[in-house]
Amino acid sequence: MALIGLIYQRAPGSAFELAKLMSFTIIPVFLIGPVAGVYVDRWDRRQTMFICDFLKCLLVLSIPFFIYRTSLIPIYIIVFLVFCLSRFYVPAKMSIIPDLVTPEDLLLANSLANITGMIAAILGFGIGGILVAMAGVKNSFYINGLTFFASALLIFLITKTVTLKKGAIIEIGIEVLEVIRKSVVEEIKEGAVYLFKLKEIRFIVVTLFILWSALGATYVIMIVFVQEALNTVTKDLGLLAMFLGVGLFLGSLIYGRFGQKIKHFKVIFTSLIAGGIMLPCFALLLHYIGHFLMAAILSFLFGLIVSPIMIATNTLVHEVSESTMRGKVFSYLEVVMHLAFLLFMLISSLLAESIERVWILVGVGVILVLVGISGFLSSNVREGRV
Repeated sequence: MALIGLIYQRAPGSAFELAKLMSFTIIPVFLIGPVAGVYVDRWDRRQTMFICDFLKCLLVLSIPFFIYRTSLIPIYIIVFLVFCLSRFYVPAKMSIIPDLVTPEDLLLANSLANITGMIAAILGFGIGGILVAMAGVKNSFYINGLTFFASALLIFLITKTVTLKKGAIIEIGIEVLEVIRKSVVEEIKEGAVYLFKLKEIRFIVVTLFILWSALGATYVIMIVFVQEALNTVTKDLGLLAMFLGVGLFLGSLIYGRFGQKIKHFKVIFTSLIAGGIMLPCFALLLHYIGHFLMAAILSFLFGLIVSPIMIATNTLVHEVSESTMRGKVFSYLEVVMHLAFLLFMLISSLLAESIERVWILVGVGVILVLVGISGFLSSNVREGRV
C-alpha cells in the first residue's frame, strides 16, 4: 500500500510506472532464486528466516530517507534488496513445514500456514490502505519496517523436536559430506532436473505458470482500475483487499478442514473455472455500477473460490518431493511463478495504454475458464494417481 501510494504521488493513474516499480520485486527471483534454493537446503531454515526478516526490517526503515528525492533509483535498489532476501525466506518457510508436523497433518499444516497469510492480508491490506491515507506514505514505511522486526522475533521463538532414528547420525554425516562435495552449480542443475522428473511437479509448474500469468496480467491493471472506478488511492483499495483476504482465509479454513478426500487436481481446476467466472463479473459490475459494497462482496467470493489452489499445489510438492530437494523445488517454482507474473504484468500494463482496463480483466477471466475446462477434460489419467 505504501509503494502504491508513493507511485500515485509521482505518476497518478499510470499502470506502467507501477509495473516498473513492481518489476524490482520480481527480478531477484531470476537472479537469486535458483542459488537461494541450494543454500536453503544447506542452512538451518529457521535461522535463515529470522536473519532475512531482520535485514528486511532495516532496509524498509531506510526507505523514508529517499522518498522526497527526485530520482526513485535508491528506492528501486532497496526494494530489490528486500526481495532478494525474500528469495531465501520463501523456500525456507515452505520447506520447514514438514519438519514441524507429521505426514498426516501436512494438509492441515499447509492450510494453517495459508490461513496466517490470509490474516496478514486482511490486516495488512485493510489497515495498510487506511494507514497510508491517514498517516502518509513516509510514516507507513516506518510501521512496515517494525512489522518485519515483529516477524523476525516470532520466528526466533520457533522450536522443534528432532527425533533421530537408529543409524540416522551416520546417514546425516554422509549427506553432509555429499553436500560439501557438490558445487553450487551442480546442485542448481540437479534441482532443475528434479523439477521436471516427476509428472506431478511438471503439472504444478504448468498450473502455477498459468495462475501467476493471470495474476500478473490483472495486478497493476486492477489497482489502477479500482482507483479510477471508486475515485480512491489506497483506502478503498485496501478495504477491497481486506475482503479478498477474508475470502481467502475462510476458503483456506474450509479446504483444510474438509478437503482431504478431494483429489488435488479437481480442486485446482474447479477453482480456476469459478475464479475465471468471478473476475469478469467483478470487473463489469464495478465498471458500470461502481458500487463499493458490491465490489467488496465479489472480492470476498473471489478469495473464497481461489484459495484452495495454492494449498493444493504446495501439498502436492510436499507429498512427492524429497526433503533434501524441497528448498530447490520451491525456489524453482518461485522462478516460474514470477517469470509468468513479470512477463504478463508488463504486457498488460502496455496494453492498458490502448485497451480499456475492464476488457483486459474480462479477457483474463475467460482464459482461466478455458484452462480449467481443458484441465478437467485431460485429467482422467491423473486422477487415479494423485
